[in-house]
Amino acid sequence: MKILFMGTPDFALFTLKALVEESEHEICGVVTQPDKPKGRGYALLPPPVKVYAEEKGIPVYQPATLRDDAFAELLASIDPELIVVVAYGKLLPKNVLEYCKYGCINVHGSLLPEYRGAAPMQRAIIDGKSVTGITTMYMAEGLDTGDMLLKYELPIGENDNFEDIHDGLGALGAKALLDTVALLEKGEAVRVSQDDSLSTYAAKITKEDCILDFSKDARTLHNLTRGLSPIPLALTHTPDGKLLKVIETRVADDSAPHAEDEIGKVISLDGGIEVACAVGSIRILRLLPEGKSRMSAEDFIRGRKIALGDRLS
Repeated sequence: MKILFMGTPDFALFTLKALVEESEHEICGVVTQPDKPKGRGYALLPPPVKVYAEEKGIPVYQPATLRDDAFAELLASIDPELIVVVAYGKLLPKNVLEYCKYGCINVHGSLLPEYRGAAPMQRAIIDGKSVTGITTMYMAEGLDTGDMLLKYELPIGENDNFEDIHDGLGALGAKALLDTVALLEKGEAVRVSQDDSLSTYAAKITKEDCILDFSKDARTLHNLTRGLSPIPLALTHTPDGKLLKVIETRVADDSAPHAEDEIGKVISLDGGIEVACAVGSIRILRLLPEGKSRMSAEDFIRGRKIALGDRLS
């Protein structure tokens, strides 16, 4: 099968590698987002998918838009039989969705129709879900609304973070896509409509989402921290107003209520920084202080940057 791949970040790389290294299909091109400036020097850095594709000698295209005649002509010149889309970053116009014999297949990081949208993996962890998964589907003009093909589940452990689930779903998504393409070739793929009444939306993570509000319960804050780790990280402030980003926590206690004047206070420095929440407490194990490198809580404590009774806010 002649396949055009569309994807941008590391999550897409799992599936592209599987298609190139584990299948006999012809990857006739890779469409990815334009290089973006990063770092203090604003040097242009290519997307991970572009780097890999160029290493493998696969043609790479980085159009500014998919909605002009130039891309329509490019698509016609490539003439794929199937388009595979994984975290490309833009909605596809109707003419692209309808071009191929086998259509456009998307690999989405949730068990649809739950968590449609930009941040399904993070939102599932933040919401305290114990199971997530991968859905392959035919793409439609709506946001993650197309008919589903295969759904594979992945358990979420109590302390799994975004990186754990990202990598687990990346590998699972690659398998699901290869299985889906095999069914398409045989004419055995079964379309299942989504029940829109069961849909939820996984909005993009904002800075406001990252704030640790200790007036909530410990389990909620632990879920938030791991859903945002290793990037962009949950955040709070030390008593002197310095930004403190939190990399890793554990639930130290999940039941004891705390009075309002105790909420946010450091109540123990044994094995980490234990902070009182409205209900229960969390223990901070690793953190990123303002202007410093990532470090263990023990190192932060030894540096006398925190003390019993200090309040994080």
